[in-house]
Order: sequence, then C-alpha cells, then structure tokens
Amino acid sequence: MSTVSILVVSYNTRELTLECLRSVFAHTRTDFELIVVDNDSQDGSADAIEAEFGARVRLMRSAENLGFAGGNNLAARQARGEFVLLLNPDTELRSPAIDALVAYARQERRAGLWGGRTTFADGSLNPGSCWSRPTPWTTLCYSLGLTRSPILKGFFDPERLPTYGRDEAREVDVVSGCFLLLTRALWEELEGFDLRFHMYAEDVDLCLRARVRGARPRVTPTATLVHHGGASERAPAQKTIRLFRAKVQLFDKHWSRSAAGLGRRLLVLGSALRWLACTVLVKARLVRPEAGAKWREVYAKRDEWTRSEAA
Repeated sequence: MSTVSILVVSYNTRELTLECLRSVFAHTRTDFELIVVDNDSQDGSADAIEAEFGARVRLMRSAENLGFAGGNNLAARQARGEFVLLLNPDTELRSPAIDALVAYARQERRAGLWGGRTTFADGSLNPGSCWSRPTPWTTLCYSLGLTRSPILKGFFDPERLPTYGRDEAREVDVVSGCFLLLTRALWEELEGFDLRFHMYAEDVDLCLRARVRGARPRVTPTATLVHHGGASERAPAQKTIRLFRAKVQLFDKHWSRSAAGLGRRLLVLGSALRWLACTVLVKARLVRPEAGAKWREVYAKRDEWTRSEAA
C-alpha cells in the first residue's frame, strides 16, 4: 500500500498537466501512486500523459466531463494509499511539498485535513490555499463591494483571511482542493465529494462536513507549491455564474432556510450593483466594455444560478 494516493483531474490543460506530473516525480520521495482522470479533454492531454509516463501513472479516460468532484470521486475509488491528496493539474512543485505535507499530517494527526501554501509562478503569494467559511456577513460585504475596501480588510473580507500571510501554520475552516490532503479513511467516511457540486465549492462543502465529524483543517507554509490558477476556465461570465450557483448550493446545504434565502437575494443585489457600476464606468472609459457585458449576463441569468440542487 502506498503512503499517499495523488489524484489529478485534468480538462484541456495538457502542457500544465504534464508539467505538474513531471514535478511530482522530480520532487517527491514519499511512496506514492499517481492517478489521473482526464475529463474528456479535446487537446490530446490523455494521449500525451500516456506517451510520457506510461505505467508510472494510472490514467483513466472519462468519456464525459465529470467535473472536479466527479473526476476525483472516480479516481479515489482506485486509491489504495493511507492518505489521499487532491492536486490540481495547474500546480507545480518546485520543492518536496508533498513530502512536507505528509510529514505535517503525521505531526498534526487530529486535524484530519491538511493543506499548504501556494504561490504564483513569480513566487508571490497566491492566497487561495485556504479560506474561512462563508456567512451571511461575508456575503453582504461582497454584495455591497465592501470586500474591496483598503481598510479593515479583516472585518469586511474575513472569508479570504486577508490578514493571514500564510507564513505560519494554523487552523482554518477550508483547505483549497488544489492541494488538499486527508486520510483515505476520512474521505471514505465522507463519501468523497457531493456530486451536486459540479464545479466550485465542493472543497468548501467537504471541509465543512469534515468539521462536523471533528476534523480541524490546518495549513502549513512548510509545504509550498505553485498554483497558476484558472487554467481550464475561459469565459468570465460563465465562470461567475457557476461560482454563484455553487454558493447558492452551499447556502441551502449549510445555512438555515431564512439565511439561504437572504444569501440568494444578496448575490442578486451584488450582480445588479456591479452591472450598474460597470455601465457608468464603461461610459467614463474607466473599465473595458467586457466588464459590463459580463455582469449584464450574470444578472440576466439570475434565475438559472439561484436554483439549487444541493439541499
């Protein structure tokens, strides 16, 4: 049995995925198995992975796009490691980050889930490695644009943990699914990701469900890797619509009915205010027309993303 089963789910990210896999082999000494699910990519990803890595990677070719949740659930059914590591294909190891994260997990067993520190390619901090849980307050602040305030960031934008520099180990509510380690036993107890979350927020839901079972997720800067971010998403409006839909699903699943209804209304308000602001700013030539078009589409499709499938 391997120490860690590394799961990578790719979709039309051939070069990034290849570089990710190369970096795993170059920088990991912990005994591991590497399972890759290709979500019906059209860029030759699966053939390229098979050609370069052969039997060193267990490649699963999906005939459809299962999403992040479905792809990882499929891969995890083949996992035999003590730990399961979710690793985005747009990440890159430049140091033994997986070794460090496994070592930290053995040191902090009670946490149950573990994550590291992520940077951009230039070495600057990518803060998306961890989050605080969403609340009605964080949703209100986002909708009113208060999260962009340069002052009192910890008060108006607590979900992003803006005052935490990711430079010391600590407990967090949510570890990002781009680099998330947990025991296989806990993964199986949670039954993996909720498949109603096709893209976005599945890691938030997983961590919140784990916390109910006593887990206390932690992150450590000793495990640092590059996360390029957003490689498979190209349409800004559609990305925001998917993100809002996932937020509504989270509201319905983890909040009271009244709070979830408030959350919906706040997101609708936020999209309307952004459309209005962009309309004014476009006329003043302070933002590009694409920004106004994006928020016009998001608001116009509000009936689509305010419907929830996770309850």
